Amino acid sequence: MDGFAGSLDDSISAASTSDVQDRLSALELRVQQQEDEITVLKAALADVLRRLAISEDHVASVRKSAPSKGQPSLREAISMTCISNGRYRKQENKPQFSVSVARKETFSSAAKSGTEKKKEKPPGQKEKKEESHSNDQSPQTQASPSPQPSSQTLQTHRQTQESKSSAPAKSIKKSLTAEKPHSAWESSDDSRNKLLRVASTSKLISKVAKNADKHKDVIVSQAKMSTREKNSQEGEYIKMFMRGRPITMFIPSDVENYDDIRTELPPEKLKLEWVYGYRGRDCRANVYLLPTGEIVYFIASVVVLFNYEERTQRHYLGHTDCVKCLAVHPDKIRIATGQLAGVDKDGRPLQPHVRVWDSVSLVTLQVIGLGTFERGVGCLDFSKADSGTHLCVIDDSNEHMLTVWDWQRKSKIAEIKTTNEVVLAVEFHPTDANTIITCGKSHIFFWTWSGNSLSRKQGIFGKYEKPKFVQCLAFLGNGDVLTGDSGGIILIWGKTTVESTPGKGPKGVYQISRQIKAHDGSVFTLCQMRNGMLLTGGGKDRKIILWDHDLNPEREIEVPDQYGTIRAVAEGKADQFLVGTSRNFVLRATFNDGFLVEVQGHTDELWGLASHPFKDLFLTCAQDRQVCMWNSVDHTLEWTRLLDEPGHCADFHPSGAVVAIGTHSGRWFVLDAETRDLVSIHTDGNEQLSVMRYSVDGTLLAVGSHDNFIYLYVVTENGRKYSRYGKCTGHSSYITHLDWSPDNKYIMSNSGDYEILYWDIPSGCKLIRNRSDCKDIDWTTYTCVLGFQVFGVWPEGSDGTDINALVRSHNRKVIAVADDFCKVHLFQYPCSKPKAPSHKYSAHSSHVTNVSFTHSDGHLISTGGKDMSIIQWKLVEKVTLPQNDIVVDIGATKVPIPASENAVQSPAPLPQPFNEMNQNENVTGSSPASLESNLEQSAEASEEQSEEQSEGSSLDPAEPGYEEPSNETSEEHSESTVTEEQQDNSPVS
Repeated sequence: MDGFAGSLDDSISAASTSDVQDRLSALELRVQQQEDEITVLKAALADVLRRLAISEDHVASVRKSAPSKGQPSLREAISMTCISNGRYRKQENKPQFSVSVARKETFSSAAKSGTEKKKEKPPGQKEKKEESHSNDQSPQTQASPSPQPSSQTLQTHRQTQESKSSAPAKSIKKSLTAEKPHSAWESSDDSRNKLLRVASTSKLISKVAKNADKHKDVIVSQAKMSTREKNSQEGEYIKMFMRGRPITMFIPSDVENYDDIRTELPPEKLKLEWVYGYRGRDCRANVYLLPTGEIVYFIASVVVLFNYEERTQRHYLGHTDCVKCLAVHPDKIRIATGQLAGVDKDGRPLQPHVRVWDSVSLVTLQVIGLGTFERGVGCLDFSKADSGTHLCVIDDSNEHMLTVWDWQRKSKIAEIKTTNEVVLAVEFHPTDANTIITCGKSHIFFWTWSGNSLSRKQGIFGKYEKPKFVQCLAFLGNGDVLTGDSGGIILIWGKTTVESTPGKGPKGVYQISRQIKAHDGSVFTLCQMRNGMLLTGGGKDRKIILWDHDLNPEREIEVPDQYGTIRAVAEGKADQFLVGTSRNFVLRATFNDGFLVEVQGHTDELWGLASHPFKDLFLTCAQDRQVCMWNSVDHTLEWTRLLDEPGHCADFHPSGAVVAIGTHSGRWFVLDAETRDLVSIHTDGNEQLSVMRYSVDGTLLAVGSHDNFIYLYVVTENGRKYSRYGKCTGHSSYITHLDWSPDNKYIMSNSGDYEILYWDIPSGCKLIRNRSDCKDIDWTTYTCVLGFQVFGVWPEGSDGTDINALVRSHNRKVIAVADDFCKVHLFQYPCSKPKAPSHKYSAHSSHVTNVSFTHSDGHLISTGGKDMSIIQWKLVEKVTLPQNDIVVDIGATKVPIPASENAVQSPAPLPQPFNEMNQNENVTGSSPASLESNLEQSAEASEEQSEEQSEGSSLDPAEPGYEEPSNETSEEHSESTVTEEQQDNSPVS
């Protein structure tokens, strides 16, 4: 009865928790809706004020102009409506750009179309419309039960007097509420929330439009878009909408016919060359030396194999999100790595799983646990007594499920709940094949595995103090178990035989036979060496101690404080050992010679990135306050310096002598690029600085801040002296990006509310009212994410925050884009058509915060946010693959696989049994129902991910994470970010 009452209490508690979560979600939704409304209102009001000023300035010229009888034809415009964002909600149909291209028509026909549009569209037409591309010429192809005007799909604008003929402000509301058919394809909750958000946005825009109608020009509304004629601005323009905010981009004069613009895939591609950094801060036991002489470790979604003698890296790129744990097979060749759950760009979950792969050929041998693990894989281990046939895994669910797998057959043999407390380690006993040991917070469990059942015995501490955490496990040659705990104690657990119960054989019980005080603070890691001796790594005392066969301390050495505490210790060559630390260092050491840094990186979120103007160097800065100068040829750290506060942005002076670094507090530092000495300190405002940009000749510096201002400085003495010149005032939100013109006269800037503004610097940093005057400027750099030359990079359904950074190559051939979905994109430049195709690459496991080309355009550097990684890509020409590609049909998704495809980077023959085994892989290790579910999920995934496949061709052996665009035929495939279902059906990875 007590047990029943307990379960009832649990269910009640769970129900109340669920109710609280629902309420919390509802409150978060309301806050988000209100934030959206405020953003739209502020943006619309700012736009109205600017338009009023323009209208007043030009009222005289407007009165003088007379309407002509024959009006010129309208050109095309693009409308991209992204009113709401469902990125992190699972949806059956994501919000889309509505892309439309108008035929040439007169204002009279446009007015007629606007009248006919008052008939409401049925929801069924939305899906058809989304299939329309920018080169569609026949609106009649959109099947609809209701009559539609023949030319209502699009419009562009040439500014004329006739645009003053009034159109009701309702047209704006009508055009925005046309988003409602989206809801026909979404869940009821999402659709209701989205309709509320769209309705509130529409009301705000409508009110602003009505109030401004007296002073404003005509609003022509047709088929899901609204357009305003600007009598004050000459030229034709494209208009797109982002979260209800109109963004106007004027078409340059050299574009004779917008219809003729074609955006194709660039011939250049990226190949992963080097990964800087290591994940040690929140992981353990993740550094090992392989027989190949390579150190294996991971960061982001990449498993790195680093040969420190030859200074080379290879990369396993099969994972789709953060790699969290690693285990090496007893043969020292095969490796198992586990990853966390993730979310793709459409909010669909990426399932946590374990990948078993060959460290020589980098071929994926098996993918295990799709649909089985929750949240992520916490720890795992290969069996030892049976030569690594089995794999045990503990996931990150509340119950920390322990599963045992025959990994070669991909079959789950046993499964059981362990505990609700944290589990830190799991290991098979090296000689007793039926014993598995787990440990963690306040416990150690000895599991007996028999067939498909697991039985648990809890370790009894008895007279010994029970530790808060049992941190790590190891084994002595006689089979005794060693544990290291948070009290700095090593306990030796021996197996004793107790009397048998009737009908059963004698039972073995593990009891503590000895206690050793090893470290001050915790014992964080234990490493059994080949010669039978033991290495232990301490947490607080940062000591590594060598113990002899009788567990007496023999040698010790302390890790210097700047490297952090110890997270992993592994045996190296000869008398060397490897150490992974909490500050993301991998060290190689001996007791006689001390420590040598092999790998290092940042320890907090990374945003600042700048490339040297003429050397193979680049600089990074992060929230860990570190500033690091890297050599992109030697792949080494040139120098590092600790600032007083976190760095967020940086730029080199064109002379290369100094580098300016902006911080989170409004202060910015100028450092000598060679000596790292501090040159000067300045402060602009008290908010975060988001961009530093020198003019092309280095005589001016622009500093963009979150206080909505751009501060201008005159620069002298080769970047060593700065004097305030002025301040650009006019943005209604924080500055995100800016670029200079070649003559230092103009600046183009973007802001957090999607404004594109232009500034006349010699005239006192004045805002240029007539933005069309700047349409033909050839900007020195192009890092603004909004503009006519680059707006095609924006994905469908974007909320305006999906692209974090953009950079144009120095040769003006390609654009690299860093997005919020762990991807690096390569587009053709210019990119002036919506839904432009791109090459996509994956290696990061967090939002990609910045991208920068090196001075020669030979490499691209990308930085990860939460994953703290720096990835160096090599720019290469595309390699044409053989025509006899194999096409694997996975559900509704076809994945072409080159016949020559093998591993990832270093092709090598694979043992025949594994090749045969992989030909018959299933998608999951569970039931056919889950297989079908996974395939359905794969088929529903966006087409952009449908061709993600691991790359191992000998023609192009190092191209990682490559994904072809949804509307292009696949030519090559990625080494990484494979949807699990797809890679499982492939014979190679």
